[in-house]
Amino acid sequence: MNRYIIERDIPEIGSADRETLAGAAAKSNGVLSAMQGEQKSIQWEQSFVAGDKTFCVYLADDEALIAEHAERSGFPASLVTRVANVIDPVTAEG
Repeated sequence: MNRYIIERDIPEIGSADRETLAGAAAKSNGVLSAMQGEQKSIQWEQSFVAGDKTFCVYLADDEALIAEHAERSGFPASLVTRVANVIDPVTAEG
């Protein structure tokens, strides 16, 4: 599977309370479960909420599955970028 960063424009998400975020996560999980039940390879790793955006990290076979999840869940996928590599502080140690 490929890793993707998904930028979602969601007005006022940064001021959403825990209950609202939990509801959004439950909705996303429900769609993911249905898609996985259809033998589609997609999973959600985590999301970061910042201002009026979320930045989500997903694993999926292809970008079409990301688009399908966005359509079915109602959460926009404003920008989808495939991750080419991952680096961290240890990368500098060669």
